[in-house]
Amino acid sequence: MFIIKTNYYLYIENTISINLDHLRKNKKITIIYRNNGILENRTKLNAFKKKCKIKDFKFYIANNHKLAKSCKADGLYISSHNKKNYRLFNNNLIGSAHNFKEIYEKIKQGCNTVILSRLFKTSYENKKNFLGVTKFNLIKRNYFIDLVPLGGITRNNLLKLNLVMSKGLCLLSEVKKKPTISNRLF
Repeated sequence: MFIIKTNYYLYIENTISINLDHLRKNKKITIIYRNNGILENRTKLNAFKKKCKIKDFKFYIANNHKLAKSCKADGLYISSHNKKNYRLFNNNLIGSAHNFKEIYEKIKQGCNTVILSRLFKTSYENKKNFLGVTKFNLIKRNYFIDLVPLGGITRNNLLKLNLVMSKGLCLLSEVKKKPTISNRLF
């Protein structure tokens, strides 16, 4: 019951929200730090980046290229609402999208990987729509960049991820709720 993908993306909102000791040393894991307006101490971020480097994890910072450069992050994550052009950022850009228009926008911004949101149904009240495996695979055929699914990935539908035509998967809340899920994935 393992999911075989070449890349795993984990969203975190602060450096204490994930325990890196639970994850095995693996070059396939990318940690995306989304601070959501709360500034974290740069020394803590640098220490977390060093822990990631020891474990061979890639470390990306969301929407703040100055912070990413000062922390020497591996790259920059551009959320779907961010319209700025970051083409000069060492070609290590990950974007986020919800539809065709946003995917095209992320390609124009220079992203080489786009995280496409809501693969499965989620428990959020105001977010009812989702793609499903078939629709995701049809969208993936139209683009030559890496599209990575995000949203609604739980223990119940983990095996469906093997049907998705993607090199990776992205998790947000499931790792926080049930850290043991990482043992089944990584």
